[in-house]
Amino acid sequence: MDNELTPWYSWEWYKPSTFNSFTWEQPFFFYLLAAVPVLFMVRWILRFNFNQKLPVAITQKETHTSPLNYVRLVPEVVLMIVLCLILTSLARPQRTNEKVEQWTEGIDIMIALDISQSMLIEDFTPNRLEAAKQVARNFIEGRIQDRIGLVVFSGDAFSLSPLTTDYDLLKSYLDEITFEMIESRGTAIGSAMAVVTNRMRESESKSKVCILLSDGDNTAGNIDPITAAELASAYGIKVYTIVVGKEGLVPYGKDFFGRPNMVENTVDETTMRKMASIGGGEFFRATDNQALGQVFARIDQYEKAEIKETRFKDTSDYYFIYLNWAIAFFLLWLALKSSFMSNVLQD
Repeated sequence: MDNELTPWYSWEWYKPSTFNSFTWEQPFFFYLLAAVPVLFMVRWILRFNFNQKLPVAITQKETHTSPLNYVRLVPEVVLMIVLCLILTSLARPQRTNEKVEQWTEGIDIMIALDISQSMLIEDFTPNRLEAAKQVARNFIEGRIQDRIGLVVFSGDAFSLSPLTTDYDLLKSYLDEITFEMIESRGTAIGSAMAVVTNRMRESESKSKVCILLSDGDNTAGNIDPITAAELASAYGIKVYTIVVGKEGLVPYGKDFFGRPNMVENTVDETTMRKMASIGGGEFFRATDNQALGQVFARIDQYEKAEIKETRFKDTSDYYFIYLNWAIAFFLLWLALKSSFMSNVLQD
């Protein structure tokens, strides 16, 4: 039923579905409706017992009743309807349309991912690079309205994706990342940090974050990682650094007989720790898939955009519908009680 188009005198207002759609501002009056028939029953009993009665002698044949005799009850029924309608009106039937608007200012996040040759070591499943891609993919799926970009680095660094909210596009870029994307060998951590800063320096976001993931030392590039971290900090970029990989003998490829080759792996955490400290972030060390997933989950909790909410309540009153009906029935009751019709009904 369209409330705006339905006239007050329509019987639609008395359908159970209509009553079920209302909220009642003063439900106490609505509950009093059950007492109305009882009140009129008591009133009728009192009138029957205490009204003056005159003895009249009539024959047995004249004592028969007629259905027309019940017409005299019409004013009482009309008055009862008036009272019910007034109570319904006092209960204040309403409909509330609540609207909720949510918005967030969002966070700008750059993920810098090491794709150097050592990321193919298989102390993660299936290897470090694929494990890092998977947790990055899960991280992206958990964000809402944040702009995210991708930087990859090996002996050199370049921006794979600018800051964007197109998460499907980001995940497709992650799927395409391979070791062969950059020809020059090495690990240019400083260059990667510089590319991140260049991408984010014009960002107007209140929160700018870099997540830098690598498994080794800075062995390439022409920018010192500490200097690059200081530059990022000057632009308000918070830096989280993650070192992946175990120390000691780790599997890397297979020999002629299909057995894993074991190579010696060492990790110097000093530079990455200092970069996180300069950037006001945090340093993490992950030695397996589960630990790496937990690291990204913690960062996800740290960097949550504040979601703001505004609620609008549009409340419409419908008491006047039943008040109009009450007035109409009250006028009818007056007509029945205060005119020649009253005598007709009593006789």
